[in-house]
Amino acid sequence: MTPSRTFLAAAALLASFTSPAQADGPYRNPDNKNPNDVSEGSYPVPYKMPVVAEITASLERIRNYLDAATPTRIISKSSGAQITDLATPVADAIVEPSKGDFGITVYEMGVVHAGLLRARAVTGDARFSAMTERHLQFFSDALPYFRAQEQQFKLERANSFARLLEPRSLDDAGSMCAAMVRARFAAVGPDLSRQIAICADWVANKQVRLKDGALARNRPQAWSLWADDLYMGVPALAEMGHLSGQKKYFDDAVNNVLRMSQHMFNPQLNLYTHGWNANHPDAPRFYWARANGWAVLAMSDLLDVLPTSHPGYPKVLAQLRKSLHGIAELQSGSGLWHQMIDRNDSYLETSASATFVYVIAHAINQGWVSPTTYGSIAQAGWNALSTRINAQGQVEGTCVGTTFAGDQVYYYNRPTSVNALHGYGPTLLAGAEMIRLISNPAIVVEYRLRTYHYRPKDAAPASEH
Repeated sequence: MTPSRTFLAAAALLASFTSPAQADGPYRNPDNKNPNDVSEGSYPVPYKMPVVAEITASLERIRNYLDAATPTRIISKSSGAQITDLATPVADAIVEPSKGDFGITVYEMGVVHAGLLRARAVTGDARFSAMTERHLQFFSDALPYFRAQEQQFKLERANSFARLLEPRSLDDAGSMCAAMVRARFAAVGPDLSRQIAICADWVANKQVRLKDGALARNRPQAWSLWADDLYMGVPALAEMGHLSGQKKYFDDAVNNVLRMSQHMFNPQLNLYTHGWNANHPDAPRFYWARANGWAVLAMSDLLDVLPTSHPGYPKVLAQLRKSLHGIAELQSGSGLWHQMIDRNDSYLETSASATFVYVIAHAINQGWVSPTTYGSIAQAGWNALSTRINAQGQVEGTCVGTTFAGDQVYYYNRPTSVNALHGYGPTLLAGAEMIRLISNPAIVVEYRLRTYHYRPKDAAPASEH
């Protein structure tokens, strides 16, 4: 080896044992009142105690953007003219397309309604649920028209209300079913009992399943499970148990959490693989962040309505705690989480990060996990997430729709878009729950040693040593 190569090799070896220099970020902590404090640097995202008014303003921007972007009108596809005669269906009648292709019947919109309803409950501001009320009233008014259109013209999936008229997948039925039930409990919108029954029937009785009862898919691979389907199925079953009082729905929801976790949860990593194929159970696993988000959100939603006396309650709670432990340990230094949650060279992704912030904050507020161990994680996550909400109320950095795939290249290179609706509902949920967390009278937050210490109000103050 030449002297120059020897020097370069020695330099590279030395670099491998030293940390890279910390780059100056654009944010300083405003809670540190000493501007000359050299023991604290700057941050790539805000590092501070969140402020209720600021969070509320962010949620209002999102609400206003979505409200403007989702018209509820029936138009002629050929002319664009509004159709007001709902007595006589015509073949080319469609729901007016939304800006950004935010379909009003897609599963992502069900999560948006969950976020809007949560924001209303936390803030007391009925303007947050006004869009939900408008959408659901449109469902009530327009469904008979599109049902008659289908009977006359047989448009199949070209019918604007095909997902609701004839669900054919969990994506068509589950999320929106749960949203409609929640709206009913919140007294928002009209009585959609018939539509709730149609969607619930698909989830409970018609979706393909494995022999152990786990909700399955035969696309893109036969007899495959998706971690996404914990959310596409479990909250609908849980809310039907909540609405009907029938234990069979709770039993089914709990069984799906346990069986799908058995197949897809890695107990060494405390993470969910995106999917699992019964015909190839030993295939390589890929830990997509949003799939983990759907899994923990489903468990959180189930625990919200599952009676504590149900024998599955402690099992679901234990599974959620294990999952949150694995997720929390992989939060990046920016406060967000990576697209492939276990791979820090993949990009930082918004929808998964928002879901994690919501579920962690909600778990603290519900008493499922300790504020001492998780409070500052939720806070750091929200502060970072807030930078992804632009001035127009668009949510940036969200991965577009993503299938269960078999290679990392696909997952790493999925594009992001402000038109990916997946990021909006989770961000609304996260902000609303952060307002609840920082306003929680049972929790004290102490700013010591330039960081934040959450604790139960009756616990001893944090030590400085």
